Amino acid sequence: MRTFNTFLPFLRWFPLSSSCIKADLLAGITVALVLIPQSMAYAQLAGLPAYYGLYAAFLPGMIAAMWGSSSQLATGPVAVVSLLTASALAPLAATGSDQFVALAILLALLVGLVQLTLGLFKLGVVVNFLSHPVIVGFTNAAAIIIGLSQLNKIFGVSMGRSEHFIQDIWGVLQQVGDTHLPTLAMGVSALAMMWLMKKYVPKLPGVLVAVTITTVVSWAIGFEQNGSGKVDQIVDNEVRTIAQEQVATEARIGDINGRISAKALELKSLQKGGHDANPQILALKYEIDLLKLELKDAEEENRKRNRALRKFHFERVPGLDGQADKLYLAGQVPAGEKTDGHKWRIKKIGKGELKLVGGGEVVGSIPSGLPKLDLPKLSWDGIVSLLSSALIISLVGFMEAISIAKAMAAKTKQRIDPNQELVGQGIANIVGSFSQAFPVSGSFSRSAVNLNSGAKTGMSSVFAGLIVLVTLLFLTPLLYHLPQAVLAAVIMMAVVGLVNFKAVSHAWRAHKHDGIAAVVTFVATLAFAPHLDNGIMVGAGLAVVLYLLRTMKPRVAILGRYADGTLRDATVHNLPTSEYVAAMRFDGQLYFANVSYFEDAILEIVAKFPKAKFILVAGDGINQIDASGEEIIHHLVQRLRDNGVTLVFSGLKKQVLDVMRHTGVLELIGEANIFANEEMALESIFTRIDDPDFDAAACPLRKVA
Repeated sequence: MRTFNTFLPFLRWFPLSSSCIKADLLAGITVALVLIPQSMAYAQLAGLPAYYGLYAAFLPGMIAAMWGSSSQLATGPVAVVSLLTASALAPLAATGSDQFVALAILLALLVGLVQLTLGLFKLGVVVNFLSHPVIVGFTNAAAIIIGLSQLNKIFGVSMGRSEHFIQDIWGVLQQVGDTHLPTLAMGVSALAMMWLMKKYVPKLPGVLVAVTITTVVSWAIGFEQNGSGKVDQIVDNEVRTIAQEQVATEARIGDINGRISAKALELKSLQKGGHDANPQILALKYEIDLLKLELKDAEEENRKRNRALRKFHFERVPGLDGQADKLYLAGQVPAGEKTDGHKWRIKKIGKGELKLVGGGEVVGSIPSGLPKLDLPKLSWDGIVSLLSSALIISLVGFMEAISIAKAMAAKTKQRIDPNQELVGQGIANIVGSFSQAFPVSGSFSRSAVNLNSGAKTGMSSVFAGLIVLVTLLFLTPLLYHLPQAVLAAVIMMAVVGLVNFKAVSHAWRAHKHDGIAAVVTFVATLAFAPHLDNGIMVGAGLAVVLYLLRTMKPRVAILGRYADGTLRDATVHNLPTSEYVAAMRFDGQLYFANVSYFEDAILEIVAKFPKAKFILVAGDGINQIDASGEEIIHHLVQRLRDNGVTLVFSGLKKQVLDVMRHTGVLELIGEANIFANEEMALESIFTRIDDPDFDAAACPLRKVA
């Protein structure tokens, strides 16, 4: 059974009692009521169509519960990982495009493989490279970015995606005058409902109530307004030119793709022909590379045009007597012309046809049925481009999951295995990638709901997944009229709890270096947005540098005898010292970064106590020693011995003595100069001082009985 439990951890749930099943079913239903709207919102945050959130909420949550170690951890789409996904993919493909979706699924696979590998090789400790202050700084910045990224959906205006997130937000604020009031009303109403229910009736699923009410209202008032048109109907010459260039470039992209496919087939047939075709093969590869560069440039051009076109607002004047409608820029309709009463935006251009949006945006059609089970689209370029992001998401996602799991384990007294949790999260993301999911992790809010609802085992997550399945099969038409502004409100409400500046202040009080790491990570994440991985890398790198700086100069204390008989820092406590024997304590590991500091400290003591023939190093605080540390001790012992000074050590730990023994420095020091504690060392030293002026009984370092 132990072997089975290792490979199939969910067997520990069984046998399930009827009371346990009832508790898990109730918890699963409660979590699902929060999970369904949240997952759709987080899919939007990741830059994907809303229904991909349901795909990510279906299998991954069940798999993570079955192969993880926590019984209450609820896995699925989460805000920070969704934002990291969007920031990783935005430079590589147009948001929401087929290529973007394919890369998101590939990213889930890579994240899963990284996490599974770390778990199988028991490398869960690697997450320690992301220190708590760094995560605090990153989480605060990410929460602010997530909240601000939803402003355009609350106001019902467009937001461009550039290399500078702050610039994008400024662009949104400049459009506040074009706010779509019904959209703003939907978003603000949803926020108010969720906040009020959380405060006054916390037992009610506030998210579900807000989503249900606003969806019904959206359907009743005809909140969504869609339209269509043609590029030639745009009256403004400049805007029409941009749209025409968009259509022409789209056709060129199709042509380039066709030529790449044809040349790839030709290359494949030549490669079967043997070495004689080598010159032609090289030429074809070169041509394909050039075409790919041309394709990349064309796609980037159209991405920029898309961003530009989405900023324009139009008023439509219906054509009379069979004439075509006219699309004027808002505010430029000639006097006497009558509009249809809506302000339109271009949502998409395809083959000369315009897809127009004139009302509030809703989720729209969601494909009913199960997600298609298929292999992610593998490409070497895609893997290379996403690998660094996959590593960051793996670590951040796991740290979020394991922190939540440990917090709940403190209440449930359950033992959490970080490596098993890595395996569970890894398998969840891998399976998710085969069912069209984007990267997932443990959710703090849904895990808290799961725990508070009385979940006993991971079966609650299985029940939640099954309810998502029922939704996918039968209930998707009910979600058509769900306003996008409400999903934005759900995200904003969820990330409010992530903003915690007190944690930054606490880190600063613990140690200024920790505070600096948190603040720099916070600022860097905001500055580098939307490339959040750069922010966390800066923070992690700075934390390591600050740690090295901190350990380069550990505390060195010259010791004196305190009133209670212990040896303490003579400077701090104003204690007398002996001129015949000097005792010092070194509080830190002795390694390459601080060996010079150790050497300087010893030589400074020699200069300060010229009559001292013995220097005692109290080594209780030396936990480790490397080759550089051993080498410096070797030189010091010889150098001081040549000058008539003996170096004596006390309290050295086993691992330090082992290194000294293996390298021969212990033999050089001499067994007579190694002691278990300071008192034994001083008693021996007193008997060896041959200066006639030295009186052991009067020595300030002697312990008084």
